Order: sequence, then C-alpha cells, then structure tokens
Amino acid sequence: MTIGTLAITLAWVPFADPDQVAMLGTVTLIILGYTGFRFAMALGYLPVGVPGGAERREVAVRRVRQQHRLVSRSWLEFTVGGRDRWLPVYFDPKLVTLTQDSAELAGRMVFVEGHRVYPSGRVRNSEPVGRLIDNPVRPDPEALTRTGLGRRLLLDAQSAVVGPFAGLLWVYASGGGWSAFVAATLVAAAAATWLATIRGSDPS
Repeated sequence: MTIGTLAITLAWVPFADPDQVAMLGTVTLIILGYTGFRFAMALGYLPVGVPGGAERREVAVRRVRQQHRLVSRSWLEFTVGGRDRWLPVYFDPKLVTLTQDSAELAGRMVFVEGHRVYPSGRVRNSEPVGRLIDNPVRPDPEALTRTGLGRRLLLDAQSAVVGPFAGLLWVYASGGGWSAFVAATLVAAAAATWLATIRGSDPS
C-alpha cells in the first residue's frame, strides 16, 4: 500500500507548480517516515510497552476485534501483574481462529502458538474505545475466506471519503482549478487508505 500511495503521489510531480511540488514532497516524506516508524515498532526495534523485559514469559491471551466508526483492528488481551493489557497487532489469518490461548512474550516480540505476531501500536492499560468483539469459542473454518486482499482494500478505502474535501481545501487555499482538485483528491484518498492500512486494519 505504501508503494502504491507513493506512486500516486509522485505521478503528479511533472504536472505540478513549485508550491504543489513542495506539498507532494512533504506528503512523500511523511509517508516514508511514518512507514519506517511503524516497521521499526512492529519488528521490535522500538519499544511498544510489552512487559517482561528480555526474559521470556507466558501469559494467557485472547484476541478481540475492535470496531469503532471506520476503524477495525485486532487486539491481544492479556493479564500481567493482575492488570489487563491490550496490544494492537497487525492482522494475521491465524488470529481469526484463535480462541483462549497462551502467548509468549520475549523482549519486544510476541508469539502465539509459536507464530510471531507484529504489534501495530503500544500496549494500552485501558480498554480500547468502541465495540470489542470476541472470537467464537469454536473456530469458524469459513472465516478465513472473508479476509482476502479485496476485502481489506474495501475496508481501508472507506477512509478515502476525505479525498474530495482535501481537494476543495487545496484549491481554496492555493488555487489551480480542476487539475489541482483532481490531483489533491487522489493523493488525499490514497494517503487516507494508506494510513488505515499502516495502522493495522482488520478485514475479518
């Protein structure tokens, strides 16, 4: 998604005036910087607040799906030191059939059933906002058929509704006519879809 968003953004550079080139360059730097930050967090180069330090420890864990407005994300819920914690993770098909299980916390890495899952944010001490949906007690074998790439893009693309408003705002602030409106709309829509993806959307 990051590559596609960068391609859409940079495709308008040859047709842009200096102010528009500066804006496109700024958007490009933001996308690259935030993507790098998210990758570093997911791969364990940056702390996400997983308790336990460098030593390995096992905790009981369950997966819940958060639904809040246009946001749908996967979370791992576990208890450490008598306190409930919630860790947002990037979607993985294995999470769909995960019932109550144990997770292994190893430094900044998390393993569930021996399978590594990647954090998409920091551990929370309070319950995430919105509606939290538990996995069924019995795994649904057909659930995996509803988590394809098309469904994920459809879910993330809901955020693209901000595109036309961003286009109007850009034309109002800097002018440029229809071509500037179309360019700003497409770039904003792509960036909004990218942001939903990079934050860890859940298509299940």
